[in-house]
Amino acid sequence: MNPRKTRIALKERIEVVDAAGFEPLALDVFRYQAAQNPLYERYLKLLGLLPDNIRQLSDIPFLPISLFKTHAIQTGSWEPEAVFSSSGTTGSVASKHRLRSRAFYQKSARRGFENFYGSLNGYCVLALLPSYLERRGSSLVFMVEDFIRQSGHSDSGFFLYNTDELLQILQKCQKSQQPTLLIGVSFALLDLAEAHPVNLSGITIMETGGMKGRRRELTREELHQHLRQAFQVGQVHSEYGMTELLSQAYSTGNGLFQAAPTMQVRTREITDPFAQVGIGRTGALNIIDLANLDTISFVATEDLGRVQADGRFEVLGRLDASEVRGCNLMVADLE
Repeated sequence: MNPRKTRIALKERIEVVDAAGFEPLALDVFRYQAAQNPLYERYLKLLGLLPDNIRQLSDIPFLPISLFKTHAIQTGSWEPEAVFSSSGTTGSVASKHRLRSRAFYQKSARRGFENFYGSLNGYCVLALLPSYLERRGSSLVFMVEDFIRQSGHSDSGFFLYNTDELLQILQKCQKSQQPTLLIGVSFALLDLAEAHPVNLSGITIMETGGMKGRRRELTREELHQHLRQAFQVGQVHSEYGMTELLSQAYSTGNGLFQAAPTMQVRTREITDPFAQVGIGRTGALNIIDLANLDTISFVATEDLGRVQADGRFEVLGRLDASEVRGCNLMVADLE
């Protein structure tokens, strides 16, 4: 096959993929990455797997997410337009995700959001992302910055410490019934809620998870309860994404995430990375992200969760250190 032509054809199919076309496209992406991604090719050889023998999605092995910390994961030969990095904790090694095309990521992220919330154009997008804004390489900031541009609203923007201005805009939008998205990292939304409890009914409040060492970790249910009470809203929405993925999932507050059209979620046994878990049972999350065409689309995360029969999923927490080691027995051979 001609790798360049194959990539172009796959990219075009990814941009319009739907549920019916997901599996055959994912299998084609697997074959492309198995041939053009040196790290993944080696991983398959260590497992003794021949790509031609992979006939269904359940046969595809997922690459441990920890390899984004130690390898420049790349499918094909190209120079990155950007490199995303994870925030991590003090002293930890950051994950790096090389981005071949800013435009492809932006188009995919927009489609994922608009699939659930409608056109960005006409929204007022207000972002409360301290710690992300204060460092370089945040994929979340990159995505939200594009959402702000796409919204076309004069009040859309990032708010770091100018809380009074943010509250004034929120109340103005509420009064005029302007569709408004307030998206923020969990600790920043909680800080706002505690310092300025105010009625924000009619505003879509969306948390992106993580206390980032700023505050005591809360369960998502506890966090949402605090925010609902402080802002007097019926639901708090959630975004599920990470540095290593270019697709996102969204929850409207019921605890269940629905993935973008380019993404599907599976579960595996916690201590056996190659054994799948049935529908509705707790396991570690494996994610197929077709938007990761130029890196790796089959990622074994360190998140715990459950997948429902309709494809929606819960995120229940993280694997602990011993469980992560148990899932990464092959990683040492790839170093």
